[in-house]
Amino acid sequence: MAVTIKDVAKRANVSVATVSLVIHNNSRISRETRKRVLKAIRELNYHPSRFARGLVSQKSGNIGFILTEDHFSRSEPFYTQVFLGTEFQAREHEYYILLTTVPENYSHNDPLPRFVLENNVEGVILAGKVPQALIEGLEQFHLPLVFVDYVPPRGNYPAVMIDNIAGGLMATNHLIGCRHRKIAFVGGDLDHPSITERFQGYKMALEKAGIDYHSRYVVVDEPLPTREYGYEAGKKLLDKAGDVTAVFACNDAMAIGLLQYFKERGLNVPGDISLIGFDDVEADLSLDPPLTTIRVSKVDLGVEAINLIAEILKKGRSNPHKILVPVELVIRQSTCSI
Repeated sequence: MAVTIKDVAKRANVSVATVSLVIHNNSRISRETRKRVLKAIRELNYHPSRFARGLVSQKSGNIGFILTEDHFSRSEPFYTQVFLGTEFQAREHEYYILLTTVPENYSHNDPLPRFVLENNVEGVILAGKVPQALIEGLEQFHLPLVFVDYVPPRGNYPAVMIDNIAGGLMATNHLIGCRHRKIAFVGGDLDHPSITERFQGYKMALEKAGIDYHSRYVVVDEPLPTREYGYEAGKKLLDKAGDVTAVFACNDAMAIGLLQYFKERGLNVPGDISLIGFDDVEADLSLDPPLTTIRVSKVDLGVEAINLIAEILKKGRSNPHKILVPVELVIRQSTCSI
C-alpha cells in the first residue's frame, strides 16, 4: 500500500498541513520540526504527488512546449530532438513538459493552447520560428517565455540559439579548404535569424579567403527551408550558375532536396558538386553519399532551454539572456577536394 502524507504526519507527530509546508520549504516551520518531518519522509520512503504539492504551492509543475505543425514531423526531426532534450532535463528540475502544436499560419482568431487557457503551465518554451500573433497571445497571460532557435523581431526575450555564424564559417571554410572557389549558398526563409546568420557566415568566409561574392551563386528566395524547396532551389541554381562546384545548404533538409535534384540531372556528388548541410539529422547517414554537415546538438538546445526557464521561475523574474550552443563540422562523403 502506498505511503500517504497522513502516514508521514502520524510518524512525525505533526499535522498534514505541516508536512505540506515542509515539502514546500515554507519558512514558518521551525528547524526542529522540519528535521523531524524530513526524517519521517526518508524512513517511509514517501514521494509527494505533484497534485498534492500543487494544492499548497499554487503551481502546476508543468512547462509548455510549443511547435508549429510543420516543425513536428517524421521527415523534419530537428525539433523533436530539441523536445527530447527538454523532457530529459525537466526531470532534474522536477517539472513535466506538455507538448502541443499550432498551425504555422496561426492568427489572432485561433485559440491558444489549452494548457495556457487553463493556467496549467508555469512557463512556455517555443522552438523554431513561430507567428507573432501567437507570441502576442501568450504575452497576455504574463508567462515566462523562452525561445529556442529563434529570436522574435519584437521584444527582448531569453533565448537559446545555435552558433550559426560560426557554423556558416565552418561549412564554407571546409569547402574553401577543398580548393573550391565557385561556392553557392542555398537557403529559404531569410526572415528566420538562424538562416540569416548562416548566410552571414558564408559571406564572411568568402571575404576572408579573398573570394568575390557573386549573387548568381546564391538562391535565398525559397519560402521555407524544406526538402521540397531545396529541390526547387537546385533547379534555379544550375539554371543561372552551371559552373558551381560546391554548395552550402542552410540546413540538411534543403541539402537532401538538392542532392535529389543533382542526381536527377546526372551530376555526381561529390565528383561534380560538393554538398554540405547544417543540423546533422539522422537521415544524413542513410543518404548516398552520406552528407557532410554542421552538427548541432539538438538535445543540448532543449537542456539549455529548461535550465534557463527553471532559473527564471526560481528567481521570479525574467531577463533577456541569450545562450549560444556550439556546433562542429562533421566530414562525410558528400564533399571532396578538386
